[in-house]
Amino acid sequence: LRLVAVLKAVLEGEKAAVLKRDHHLPLSFHRRQEELKFRLGLQRLQHRVHEVQTLRDGFKGLCHGDSAMQSPTAGAALQELPTLILEAMKELEAAKQQVLKRIQIWKRQQQLAGNGALLEENLAPLQKRCESLVEVYFQLHQQVMAASAELGSELLPRLLERFSEVLSSLVKR
Repeated sequence: LRLVAVLKAVLEGEKAAVLKRDHHLPLSFHRRQEELKFRLGLQRLQHRVHEVQTLRDGFKGLCHGDSAMQSPTAGAALQELPTLILEAMKELEAAKQQVLKRIQIWKRQQQLAGNGALLEENLAPLQKRCESLVEVYFQLHQQVMAASAELGSELLPRLLERFSEVLSSLVKR
């Protein structure tokens, strides 16, 4: 039993030394995982924007025919468009939350750097996130404005309000 206790103490000491030396490894892994989640969310959002554009283009093509609104496909496209836009809006807001979380972490690191902690000074990944999100934001906004006639007078003002909230929270933070 004494041998087991000595070995356990030695192994715990080695474990503590390894964790102290390589404590940055779990953080970098977490950061990579977070970056992958953001990229996946952004790709999903870009796909939604593309779906909205495709649906709108198909709707415009159907409306220019002889039986414009009598086609069942046109009616289905008209009903599916608001749903797609609302889903894209939810994904935009989720991506915005991820960016704001990363900005908050960076701000906290700046505060801790004032007390001597290490500060990652490379802002390129954070800037790239913001730029990517704003680019998709404007694409979705453009699609919503182009589809304003199909969205109606109730949904459009709510969407525009959500758009302004997304952009203002990004700019303010």
